[in-house]
Amino acid sequence: MADEAAADGAAREGSRAAGAGAGGTGSGAGAGTRASRDTGAGASTDRGTDTGAGTTSGAPSPGTPGTPGTPDAADAPDAPDTPDAPVREYRMTELAEAAGITVRTLRFYRERKLIRPPRREGRIAWYDEHHLARLRTIAALLERGHTLNGIAELAEAFEHGRGVAEVLGIDRPSEETPVRLSPEELADHFAGEVTAENLAAALDLGYLALDGDEIVHLSRRLLDVSASLVRQGVPLATVLEAGSRVREHTDALAGLFLTVMRPHTPPGGLEKLRPLAKAVVEAELSMALDRHIAAAEGTTGGGGGGGGGDEAGDQRS
Repeated sequence: MADEAAADGAAREGSRAAGAGAGGTGSGAGAGTRASRDTGAGASTDRGTDTGAGTTSGAPSPGTPGTPGTPDAADAPDAPDTPDAPVREYRMTELAEAAGITVRTLRFYRERKLIRPPRREGRIAWYDEHHLARLRTIAALLERGHTLNGIAELAEAFEHGRGVAEVLGIDRPSEETPVRLSPEELADHFAGEVTAENLAAALDLGYLALDGDEIVHLSRRLLDVSASLVRQGVPLATVLEAGSRVREHTDALAGLFLTVMRPHTPPGGLEKLRPLAKAVVEAELSMALDRHIAAAEGTTGGGGGGGGGDEAGDQRS
């Protein structure tokens, strides 16, 4: 525990000193020059013969005018249209500098399996933009009070998460707006409630899916409602459990709607009846809430206020 607390404190201090993770999205600050460059033992075999700037995967470093074999700008022909640019790659020291941490910290994160192993080319380890994004996420989560153990559990949950297409089973919801979030933005929505258990539950339920280094919440409305409930004091675990039960009932309602209406609907006409089905469910849910709220608060519909007055009169008699 003492070692873990010391590691968390050192990581947070290094993150603050370098400015990593600022801005909440993990895409802005954190690429500045480190206050002190890690040297000496930090090179080891991961650095190998590293010199100069990083390179790109599968392509030589671009030439400069005046270099033998490289045409000057005035003599060069118009460059043809090219497909997507090659993936940017970093040596260990370059990645650490871009993330605003020391090489020693980077090694520690790798040993804790907080980042994926690098691609190796001989004795040189190559890291890419996905590693950089993960490092910025770690820095941002540390700043928000998460521990390294907690971040490791979150990372494991992400690794076992499903992609958007797998969760949906369709291209996208017809009436819902998906929301893209970084892990730290998700933590901001549910302050103190983003645990590995809750994350796994949300992934299993299908509220969250993964798209590269981003998280996709499949419904803006459900995200906003869930966050509002948590702000009002309802634990996120309780919200997710309720969401799972609601999913069961709404699936049953949708199945009932189709069973009843399909025999009486021409081909292609079911979609036109969607607003009617939603109106029925909304009206029935509203009346059911009336009944349950009245029962929970010990009132009856229509005469709640008068009852209180009669009781007061009886007490005066």
